[in-house]
Amino acid sequence: MRAEIDGILRQAVAAGDVPGVVAVVVDADGALYEGAAGERTIGTGTPMTVDTVGAIYSMTKPLTGVAAMHAVEAGLLELDAPASRVRPELGSIKVLDGWNADGEPVLRPPRTAITLRNLLTHTSGFSYDIWNANTQRYLEHTGMPALNTGRVAALHQPLMFDPGERWEYGIGIDWAGQMIEAVAGCTLSDYLTEHILEPLGMTDTAFRGAAPPTDRMASMHARIADGSFVVVERAQGTAPEFDEGGGGLVATMHDYANFLRMVLRGGELDGHRVLAPETVDLMAQNHIGDLRVRTLSTTNQMVSLDAEFFPGTPKSWGLTWQIDEQPQVTGRAAGTLMWAGLSNCFHWIDRQSGVAGCFMTQVLPFVDERIVGSYYEVEAAVYAAH
Repeated sequence: MRAEIDGILRQAVAAGDVPGVVAVVVDADGALYEGAAGERTIGTGTPMTVDTVGAIYSMTKPLTGVAAMHAVEAGLLELDAPASRVRPELGSIKVLDGWNADGEPVLRPPRTAITLRNLLTHTSGFSYDIWNANTQRYLEHTGMPALNTGRVAALHQPLMFDPGERWEYGIGIDWAGQMIEAVAGCTLSDYLTEHILEPLGMTDTAFRGAAPPTDRMASMHARIADGSFVVVERAQGTAPEFDEGGGGLVATMHDYANFLRMVLRGGELDGHRVLAPETVDLMAQNHIGDLRVRTLSTTNQMVSLDAEFFPGTPKSWGLTWQIDEQPQVTGRAAGTLMWAGLSNCFHWIDRQSGVAGCFMTQVLPFVDERIVGSYYEVEAAVYAAH
């Protein structure tokens, strides 16, 4: 398996599929594979290594979800109570009900209250402007900042539907992070560090605004029209006004693999218990009933293409993970948990087969077909040998 995955990564770089890539595969007892290929910054000769740090974007979400469930275990939060009891601002969020004849947004109160369960399962009504044209139009019309500005005001966008009505990917888990801060009396960064990152030995994982400088940070790249890559300069603006629980972390895949092993082991790693086994089981269950994950239709092809993993197969949602409702062609079992990050980072946790893995690049747009293909090849190689 090691030789096979090494070959997949090297071939992906040689073919111009990716400038640099890291992959780690684990079971409950430790690493089955760790490897990297390519460059941290294309054209520099600096090699991509297993300890390379990168922005993991929405692979932050499961960590925030675990933190939220840690707070639930501690009696600080409830899954089904109105979230406005903890964050009163959520009680004043309206639903965008269309546009009037003058092109002004029509807003109304939601018919049901937002809950933490809604926020963790993307059934709250919140969306992302990257994948929702009405959200994008609202931000442009009102001048409300987008989430990537790091401003708290960006969280106050309207809902696109009533809570519980459907599944749509959105900023709900950023609000879950805000709920944790309200009940814990500390920043989300501090809560994650104390209860998750330090116990799991995730020493290279931090929010972007607080991450210490390191020469192990990979550059962000964009694929251009001829298929090659250019370096994208990271914005050097002011630090984010809040810890972005939905997408703000940088990490190494070595660190992230420790998190995956904790989930495989039912909430414990190396003698440190993060969650009770029954809480991990709860997080891995379908919490959206008959609703199903649907394609994310892009509004900005420079940032993301239309996104869906394993199209045509049913996917539900647990407490911050997508759940495969049937076995997939790579070999993963039904019930496998997975998600991804905007920079073409991916992970899966197959509790039935006892294997998990993560794969990191720093490339836009999201779900680049050639990169997703390489990720699936890695996963298939794991199951072929497992």
